[in-house]
Amino acid sequence: MTGFAGLVAAARENAAEWDRTGLPADVIGAAAGAGLLGPDRPREWGGHGLDAYELGELAAELGAVCTSLRSLLTVGAMVSAAVDRWATAAQRAYWLPRLVSGELVAGLAATEPGAGTELAGVATVFEEDGTELRVSGRKLWVSFGAVADVLLVLGRTEDGPLTALVRTDQPGVVVEPVTGQLGMRGARIAHITLNGARVPRDQLIAPPGFGLSHVLGTALDHGRYTVAWGSAGMAGACLHEAARHAAERTQGGTRLADHATIRAALGRGWVEVQAARALCERAARARAAGDPDTVMATVAAKYAAAETAARVGAEAVQICGAAGCAADSPVQRFARDAAVAQIIEGSRDIAALHLGEQVLTRMARAEDGRG
Repeated sequence: MTGFAGLVAAARENAAEWDRTGLPADVIGAAAGAGLLGPDRPREWGGHGLDAYELGELAAELGAVCTSLRSLLTVGAMVSAAVDRWATAAQRAYWLPRLVSGELVAGLAATEPGAGTELAGVATVFEEDGTELRVSGRKLWVSFGAVADVLLVLGRTEDGPLTALVRTDQPGVVVEPVTGQLGMRGARIAHITLNGARVPRDQLIAPPGFGLSHVLGTALDHGRYTVAWGSAGMAGACLHEAARHAAERTQGGTRLADHATIRAALGRGWVEVQAARALCERAARARAAGDPDTVMATVAAKYAAAETAARVGAEAVQICGAAGCAADSPVQRFARDAAVAQIIEGSRDIAALHLGEQVLTRMARAEDGRG
């Protein structure tokens, strides 16, 4: 991918600064130029046609240097995947080249004050207004919402949940940038208030009733997948940093790495990182094969990788000590980002609940001889 190596190198050098100030516009533009806003979309729409494994490795490489840059990949890919799957042919021809190229930066506006995990409870409403619709509501924690040109908005109608692409450069859209949050501080997060913003009918993605289960379902599944791989990359980077520090740091003439407790911590971390990657690879194989188990394989990968990033990141901070607590320390930044990874696209408890339901379903099937 043209320009990708340079972008990764820039992230290694500047990620701490971006964490303080947000991803700059020129970096977002460079990311778009490198093909990060829909790399798995078909080439006819400007994508690179990456397969599931290639997309995962891309997310892992970004996750190992800058979570906010990985988040840009995630958000762009979520929206473009949902449009590619559920939009009409005319909508795909218009929107996908613009989304994938970065001509239009996209955000996903789903979460609300009263609807986070349970998106069926959204209060945002689409109402008929002659030849178009108007949308009103308040959306929270929209990644890249502060710079988005268009939002994929989830709301409700009398006929069921609806999603639509809503342009932000119009009256009725109020953007409130968010700063100082726990993690992903570079991801240009914003709260969005919609006050009767106009929505032409040709910007509705799928009919009413399909907005949550189908359109948002596709986007969130795609998001979990890249978050899983990105978290695995982040965990690996934390382990590497902890091992490097342990090998270089001496106390009383003894390297930290020569302490049995440090070596044991590094060994546990290595096993956890390998296990998380194995689940990510399993999810990649399921996606490539069109396996019916793809969704749950992705949930399992995201759950395990985010948990691993949190545990390995926290351990890395302890091993690195004061150096790990410094403002520009990558392990300090990753430890904060990992806490957010445990929440986004489905919190760890909700993921564990779904996985537990699968355990019981499979056990019942095994007992009655159905597999």
